Amino acid sequence: MSCKVTRLAKSPKIDADWEKSPWKDIQPERIQHYMGRKPEHLPKAEVKIGYDEAAVYVIFRVEDRYVRAVTTEYQGSVCRDSCVEFFFSPSPDVSQGYFNVEMNCGGTVLFNFQRAPGKDVVRIPATEYSKIINAHSLPTIVDPEITTPVTWTVEYRLPVDVLKKYCPLTPPAPGVAWRANFYKCADETSHPHWLTWSPVGFPTPQFHLPEFFGELRFE
Repeated sequence: MSCKVTRLAKSPKIDADWEKSPWKDIQPERIQHYMGRKPEHLPKAEVKIGYDEAAVYVIFRVEDRYVRAVTTEYQGSVCRDSCVEFFFSPSPDVSQGYFNVEMNCGGTVLFNFQRAPGKDVVRIPATEYSKIINAHSLPTIVDPEITTPVTWTVEYRLPVDVLKKYCPLTPPAPGVAWRANFYKCADETSHPHWLTWSPVGFPTPQFHLPEFFGELRFE
């Protein structure tokens, strides 16, 4: 899988608005490959990504149901809630390590770097995470679970200056390639599912498999 990362002429306001400029002119990527059994509930999950010299910008939109968010502490187990995730190696070489940014529908985040799955894991401190601007369309807590159809969005800005503190980084620029995958999960909702953008050839749900990352191509 390969995804074009659009260079943005102007830094967008981070407000979780999928329809604003520049997002309205960027083609979304579908997160539609499931892991494990085909889920009873298969949400329509999409992502758009852009960049400038200072940061990478990401916005997710999910047409969902059975939506829940109860984790409110930074670095909590947000994957148990209705959650979208961005795993990426900021270079073409996944052996340099990768970041995982996991955000539930209420805007709570887990943000780590690891040299390899489960090895040399660095939990990014809250002081660094505070430099990442994010927004979300649903309340911080969604409990009880929403069982009717609902569409939700989350958006964030990842400063390059934060990322380069933790690993060798190829700065975003035309012609640069990174490796990445996007995910949608909901481990402890009434209708769990594990969806990926780039297909993962593994029999059970497992997102920490950088060998299956696709390519981000900076334009």
